[in-house]
Amino acid sequence: MVNRRSLPAVPLAVAAVLSLSACGGGGEKSAEDDRIAGADGGGSTSAAPGPSASPEVKRPAIKLPKDMKNVFEGGGTGDPVVEAVLRDSEGRINSLDEAIHTRSLERPAFGFYNTGDAARGAAVWVQGFYDDKITWTGTVRYYDRKVTVEGKKKDKATLSYCADESKAFNKELKSGKVSDAVDGSGDSLVFYHTRLVKNDKGVWQTTDVYSKRGTSPCQ
Repeated sequence: MVNRRSLPAVPLAVAAVLSLSACGGGGEKSAEDDRIAGADGGGSTSAAPGPSASPEVKRPAIKLPKDMKNVFEGGGTGDPVVEAVLRDSEGRINSLDEAIHTRSLERPAFGFYNTGDAARGAAVWVQGFYDDKITWTGTVRYYDRKVTVEGKKKDKATLSYCADESKAFNKELKSGKVSDAVDGSGDSLVFYHTRLVKNDKGVWQTTDVYSKRGTSPCQ
């Protein structure tokens, strides 16, 4: 299973890190266990799948190394609002991984897609990779993504999904050593429940994140 670093149990206030270039103000909460634009962070990189929702707003370009892959299943619902939520959520996930790869929380995409508690919790999580002098390598699969659009203006939404981290591992920056697989496949699955708000520029920013590792909804 995955031996990737987990999100903190409780997000801490790290306001100093949140002077980020954002498209709006203001969540990442985690019940238990449990990753910005075109910068070179060492090693070859490839463009991450870019969100294309709200074409009037230009999304920041995000680059991830070739050995750091996120695979998003689902989509193609035919509902433009749901598709926009999914695409900006993908941008958010990629922005966290770019922050890990580039060793910078000040990349454009981080503040573009994250706000409030989600931004604070994500900053704590990413900082942990910096402190431990690690990154991650492999593939994370995101699946069973379910969107519920809320509000009269359809400007709020909840998104739940599962992440399979069984093919993603910690990697030491100095030695390049990759962590060994760990027994217990259930611990490689993480359930997420997130809240998003559409800001005045048409971007679906994630405001809150709840996550739990090894839970039955993902098995």
